[in-house]
Amino acid sequence: MQSLVSITDFSKQDILQALERAAEFEANPNQPLLSGKVVATLFFEPSTRTRLSFETAINRLGGRIIGFSDASSTSISKGETLKDTIMMVANYADLIVMRHPLEGAARYAAEISRVPIINAGDGANQHPTQTLLDLYSIQKTQGTLHGLNIAMVGDLKYGRTVHSLLQAMSLFNTHFNFIAPQELAMPKEYKQLLKSRNIAYEEHSELAEHIGEADIIYMTRVQRERFLDPIEYERVKNVYVLHNKMLQDTKPNVKILHPLPRVNEISADVDDNPKAYYFAQAGNGVFARMAAICKLLSY
Repeated sequence: MQSLVSITDFSKQDILQALERAAEFEANPNQPLLSGKVVATLFFEPSTRTRLSFETAINRLGGRIIGFSDASSTSISKGETLKDTIMMVANYADLIVMRHPLEGAARYAAEISRVPIINAGDGANQHPTQTLLDLYSIQKTQGTLHGLNIAMVGDLKYGRTVHSLLQAMSLFNTHFNFIAPQELAMPKEYKQLLKSRNIAYEEHSELAEHIGEADIIYMTRVQRERFLDPIEYERVKNVYVLHNKMLQDTKPNVKILHPLPRVNEISADVDDNPKAYYFAQAGNGVFARMAAICKLLSY
């Protein structure tokens, strides 16, 4: 039994096969492969796009959905442990999709569950299905995953989406530009991973000066919920804002991605620029998650 807790649970070949499957689902999205199957969605933390795209994916595959989007309305509010919740729900479902605020919660769930677990985000750690949809979006817009220049901007310390994407794109000879204030810099362990794979990266603090060579500009939100000190959050929350005029000298093929939701980091005047791809990117999540679900359930 395989779970998807980290993008590293998938090999490079697994990833490429999932992207190929996602393209097949985009071409033909309604396939009742999960008829008779039940998928539980357990969201211990708020979510819009991830939860709804998973539910859309399950519905398009003909499966049924159980679960919750508000843990306060469950027995967790009575003191039930994560272990007991997982053990209980595994009796009812063929697969569990879980988002949890604690790093490592999804790995723990995968170790005790008798059905596969898909990590829909665990704290600042990992978000592997977001990575699959990001990879699918990059491949669709650039025609390849190999040899690209990716600028990652904003919250690189707590941003689980950039951590997962870095691990995956490091398999494809990517050049990274990390653009973040010192307080939100990419953690050392991820930079050490790049060094071990001989992947080039640079670190910067200025946005406008370092996006001209990018094929992908990956913007991120500074996440209020990850900060213990509200003063620190207020100091860095608006440090980078991408405006339409800043894209004039960027490459013609560049695409702007964002895991969403955005706050102030992408100005609304960017939305109509053909280089903006974040809404289409979110739509790709349905097909990427259909592919992930089918792989884990061997369909």
